[in-house]
Amino acid sequence: MQAQPFDPARLAPDVRRVLEAMAAGDAPLLESLPMAQMREAYKQIGASLGGEPLAVGAVHERHAEGPAGPIPLRLYLPEEGEGAHAATIYLHGGGWSVGDLDTHDKVCRRLVHTSGHAVVSVDYRLAPEHPAPAGPEDVVAAIRWLFSHAAEVGLDPQRLAVAGDSAGGSLSAVATLQLRGEIPLLAQVLFYPCLDLSPAADAFASRSENGNVPPLTLAAMHAMSAPFVGNFNTRDQRLSPLQADDFHSLPPALIFTGECDVLRDDGRLYRNALTKAGVEVDYVEVPGMVHGFIEMAGVLPAAVQAFERAGSFLRKQIG
Repeated sequence: MQAQPFDPARLAPDVRRVLEAMAAGDAPLLESLPMAQMREAYKQIGASLGGEPLAVGAVHERHAEGPAGPIPLRLYLPEEGEGAHAATIYLHGGGWSVGDLDTHDKVCRRLVHTSGHAVVSVDYRLAPEHPAPAGPEDVVAAIRWLFSHAAEVGLDPQRLAVAGDSAGGSLSAVATLQLRGEIPLLAQVLFYPCLDLSPAADAFASRSENGNVPPLTLAAMHAMSAPFVGNFNTRDQRLSPLQADDFHSLPPALIFTGECDVLRDDGRLYRNALTKAGVEVDYVEVPGMVHGFIEMAGVLPAAVQAFERAGSFLRKQIG
């Protein structure tokens, strides 16, 4: 399906101002850049638009045991509270090919503030160096390690949640599906997740309606996800959680989408699948909002509000 022309009038006014400023900087389109330059360009989004990094109680660098070696973790602790902490395991976005612990440092710090809980960021392997299913395997391995070694890092293994944005939202859904019945994840927070990489997903209405809306155009989405997919089966639920056969007994979900996001319908359809299976779902579609907005909390009030809602949801679900 071909992407439709982009009408800036559909955007929220503050989003329109941000995108106009980005366009005035003459920055090249993400999909036009070699991978190394794409990764550097992606870092600038949070660096310039994410606001000041919020102070937390402590930050510790850790490593989990993974299928291909140590998996770097960054543990953020709240300023208050003693004993074993409830924690949200955070999986960064970036199309499975870009992003790291640093690109989402401000995101994790803000989530610590709004939830009052610890946050553990996972630096899973990226494509093209490590195509599917490397990233999903790392995420599942990291969560298993954190569950079994919780006491070592000051966490409560019975009060864990998972969250992520974009590709990280997909990986969060993958984790809840794969670890269902094994590890008691109590909640999932998915910010504008990409939940279907099969060719059929390009027929989703939002892929056409919003396919030319920056910063994530349909072309940019494919440029980042294609190295991850490689020759792997795109209907495998580790790449496309929407293709799973059974959604019963998954943790309560909070799903954010943006009205003008190319991935809007991924979130809508996942809400429908979870609801049909009897899973508790809180769905928030932000009017006039684009992909990546939570990384722009320094300039978009809607991002701050999303973090506050996510924090409230996590407090309710994991105490």
